[in-house]
Amino acid sequence: MGAPARRALASAGFTRLEDLTRVSEAELSKLHGMGPKAVHLLRETLEAKGLSFASR
Repeated sequence: MGAPARRALASAGFTRLEDLTRVSEAELSKLHGMGPKAVHLLRETLEAKGLSFASR
């Protein structure tokens, strides 16, 4: 994942993969620096761990 996406996650307080289960993909996409490729990568990583984004 690119540096802008990592910075966006850190500045929003997401430090663990499990933190992402509290937000939807749409909400995550609104973060400055978070592009479709990063969201896709995070979705795949969550699914591999049996987790998912929040549904809203």
